[in-house]
Order: sequence, then structure tokens, then C-alpha cells
Amino acid sequence: MLPDWGTTDLTPTKPAFMQSCRVLKNKPHWKEVCARAEKLEKNDNATLHAFYEEWFTPYQVRNPDGSELGVITGYYEPLLKGSRTKTPQFKFPLYAAPIDLLAIDLANAYPQLKGLRLRGRLQDKRIVPYYSRAEINHETSPLTGQELFWADNAVDLFFLQIQGSGRVELPDGRQMKVGYADQNGHPYVSIGKKLVDSGALKLEEASMQGIKSWAEKHPDQIDSLLKQNPSYVFLRELPDNTPAPLGALGVPLTSEYSIAIDPRTIPLGTPVFLSTTYPNDSAPLNRLVLAQDTGGAIKGAVRADFFWGFGESAAIQAGKMKQQGRLWVLFPRGGEPILN
Repeated sequence: MLPDWGTTDLTPTKPAFMQSCRVLKNKPHWKEVCARAEKLEKNDNATLHAFYEEWFTPYQVRNPDGSELGVITGYYEPLLKGSRTKTPQFKFPLYAAPIDLLAIDLANAYPQLKGLRLRGRLQDKRIVPYYSRAEINHETSPLTGQELFWADNAVDLFFLQIQGSGRVELPDGRQMKVGYADQNGHPYVSIGKKLVDSGALKLEEASMQGIKSWAEKHPDQIDSLLKQNPSYVFLRELPDNTPAPLGALGVPLTSEYSIAIDPRTIPLGTPVFLSTTYPNDSAPLNRLVLAQDTGGAIKGAVRADFFWGFGESAAIQAGKMKQQGRLWVLFPRGGEPILN
């Protein structure tokens, strides 16, 4: 039984569900489900409860060791102060996906590589790892000339990359939207953990807000800290009419009803019942959400990143969210997994 299922408000899930159907509607086991959702005459709780109960079967997600608890974090759409040109104020570059970045797919020959995001570049007829963050951020960057925007704050830019999307406010007040384009293939390393391991922060202080506060007090150490995460996210400018950040599924995310997951365990687009608590609170957060995004730090079975939306309130909630939680995937009838 899903926790609080009978009293869960499902009405906000309909728009997010229909976004998933934009991608899934022609796939096996989804065509009829999406068609039926489109034809629902009412968008009330009774109708939606009946719909999900008729067309889906929930399966609890468990870790390889059989345990059911995992980490639930949060993310949001940040706002960055920036410019299209480099100035003394705006000097930290947001790079577009480089023209020499190669996506390497060897899964057919080496099945053990399936699901890995391999990136590289060509050097003397050999494919070598792509440049790390330290190499990209060097004063003689190999990516010079491929800047999208310039930001005024290196830490804010870093967190925008971690979120995977955001907005850049130009000096004239216009807000330009940027989204994930690609990644350099290097593994994600938590700078919060690095600060805790070094004794610079206590574990409970290693939130986004705590890291930003530390950076304000230690501006001379920011560069060396950021370089400890070799992963680097490249961005692309999005059309002005994009209603929200685009997730890995390719559809706009829905505030508080979209999550990022590890697609090796949870199929993109599927409804997922999340059971956790609000950040730094014991109040239950039990709701149906849609798996519409992925992330470099989102690895493992019972693991999710909860999208809080845009604005300062979303930033605060996302920055302090690191809860224990459980997950159930709702598979369409006939498309249930084959369990050993």
C-alpha cells in the first residue's frame, strides 16, 4: 500500500503526466494509457485515483542489498547575473557544448559500458578524455570563443551547472533561459563533501547555502575548491517561450511534481510515488511525481532529486533538502518488469 495514497491530491499530476505522454504515447503499453488520460472528462481526485489504479501497477524500488531507503535531494531553476560579453564584472564563462566534444557509444561491443556517459576528444588519432573542469577554467582555456554568457559569480555559475538549467539576467533586465546541452564525461565530485572532509564545514552545514556562505568568507579558495569537481556541464540557450527547464526526457519540468532519477533503475517518463519528508522537517511529503530528468549526482536505485521550481523559496528548499525516502514506480498494465 502506498503511504497516504487514499488522501493524496493527484490533481496537480495531470499536467506533468501529459508532458510524459508527449514522449511515451507511441511506445508499447503507453499508447492506450496516454489516450485514456487525454480523454478524462474530469481532473478531480476521484477520477485520477481511479485512472491510476486501473492502468498502473506499483513496484517498490529497492537497493541492491534489499533495503528500501535512499537519499532524496532537491534542485531548482537558479537565476544568474550575466552578460553576453566579458567585462570586469562579468568574467566567468558559461560554455556551449564544444565542437570537439565526442559522444562515445561502445555498448554494442562492450555491454558493461551500457548506461555510462562516455565523452572524449580526438588527439593524434587517439580518443582521450575530454578536458576536466580545471583545464576548462584555466586562464588559457581550450574553449575560448565558445562562450554563451559571462557570469559575475563563479559559485552561482557552478550551482547553475549542477542544477542543469537556469536563467541569466542581463544588465538590461532581460532574462535568458539556458538548459543542459552536454557534459565532459568526468565523474561528479561533491564539493560539500570535500569541505566536510577538510574540516571547513560540519556535515549539517554542507548545504548549498552553507557552501555559498563559506565561499563569501574565503574568496581566495573558491577556484581550488571548484576544481576538485572535474565534472563540467555545458549549456545551450533555450527559446523565450520555454515554460520551464527541459529535463532529460525532453519535456518541461513541473515544479514539485518532476524528479530526476537514475534511468538504469527507473524508466524516464514513468509516474513514481515518493515517500519522504519536507527539508529539515518531519512533516511527510508523500506524492505522485513524474520521472522526467536525470543528473550526474543521481546514481543508485532508491535515489531521486526533487524539482522545486524557480525563485528564492525554491532555492532555499532545494538547498537544504537531503532526506531519507522510499520510491515506488508505477508501470503501465502489461509493461510490468520481469522479476527474477
